[in-house]
Amino acid sequence: MSDVIAAIATANVLSAIGIIRLSGDGAAEVAGRVFKPNSGKNLGDLPPGKMTLGKVYDVTGAVIDECLCFHSKAPNSYTGEDTAEIQCHGSPAVLAAALEALFNAGARQALAGEFTKRAFLNGRMDLTQAEAVIDLISAETAEAARNAAGQLAGVMGRKIDSIYDSLTNIMAHFHAVLDYPDEDIEDFRLQDFEHTLQEAYSELDALYKSYDRGRMIKSGVTCAIVGRPNAGKSSLLNALLGYDRAIVTEIAGTTRDTITESVRVGGVLLRIADTAGLRATDDPVEKAGVERAFKAADGAQLALAVFDGSVPEADEDTIRAAATAKKAIAVVNKSDLPLMLNVDELKTHFDHVCIVSAAENKGLDSLDKAVAELFDDGGIVYDGGIVTNERHAEAVRRAADAIAYSLDSMYAAVTPDAVLVDVEAAMEALAEITGRLVSEDVTGRIFERFCVGK
Repeated sequence: MSDVIAAIATANVLSAIGIIRLSGDGAAEVAGRVFKPNSGKNLGDLPPGKMTLGKVYDVTGAVIDECLCFHSKAPNSYTGEDTAEIQCHGSPAVLAAALEALFNAGARQALAGEFTKRAFLNGRMDLTQAEAVIDLISAETAEAARNAAGQLAGVMGRKIDSIYDSLTNIMAHFHAVLDYPDEDIEDFRLQDFEHTLQEAYSELDALYKSYDRGRMIKSGVTCAIVGRPNAGKSSLLNALLGYDRAIVTEIAGTTRDTITESVRVGGVLLRIADTAGLRATDDPVEKAGVERAFKAADGAQLALAVFDGSVPEADEDTIRAAATAKKAIAVVNKSDLPLMLNVDELKTHFDHVCIVSAAENKGLDSLDKAVAELFDDGGIVYDGGIVTNERHAEAVRRAADAIAYSLDSMYAAVTPDAVLVDVEAAMEALAEITGRLVSEDVTGRIFERFCVGK
């Protein structure tokens, strides 16, 4: 038996449609105390899945909306339980009043992610599918959305299950021979499973390596804009964003703190940090900003090193800061002024040099092209088979390591029972991904990041 939970499943903004969801034993009965079909019938007596027109009432019994409602019977629902859904006009006030009436009728407020958690616990989806729900909701790129949709459809779970099942076959054969020595079972020879173990390792290794790309499409590329004061860093940020986010003046040192924004450049989602100008200063505030600029560049996946093209010398601090990032592009700004900078010298430090005028929005297409080339995905198909989840990546890594250890042990002629300890460890790691083996604490942490109503 499960209690009835209810929550508003749409955003708390004015909209055409607002949705309230219920799930649990007797969901239709609880919804029927608040929603009355115009036909005069009880909601629970209507066929499951059929939309019906009616009125919804508040706690005083007053009509607050004319809307639609339907119910579903377990196990044929999202959660695997009895469910109901009221589709009102999208007034936050109407939705709040209807939700209050449902609480008064016996429902309780759903916790964040509780609908999807119940779907997982009731076997309607594995943990990779459940986690894909929030990834799909929060997707910021088409690639991330496609991959999350594929995972929601079960692509990742099937990949993991296939590897898990191949390892299960090895363990089952070994224990069958061990436990039933008098039965006519083919002898267990570990060498017969060498190809299976090698194939499992190759698949796990490929999955783990996909995490770099998966993390990029899900979270974006960390990017630091670095350069001397008045080189045009803030102007470049504003040009990329398409609006004035950062203050731009002729006074050196205007930007003293790090400003972070997200923007797509060359089809790549960049998490851009506009930093303070790199120069020696006695101003303690500006000095702290310069230190933050070097820190932002250090380890960033991309540095946009901005140089003032109207001056003859390339700034060494900018070159040094950009070199600490994993990848870097030189952006020679102020192309609207006579070019004084030796661009050929910059090419000795950077593979990509783009000449732009941030103030006049010129040359930014060259920057688009450079970013696209640096982060080219090689035609990857985002079908749900790319690892985007840190928890999954860590478990895949452990599973791959365990299979590698088992192969090393086998080649060293270690006894089968000792080799299979590592195979079992790999299975346990894989079971954590799909939820075959996962603690209640881990489950709780996973669903904490969900929104209420999903």
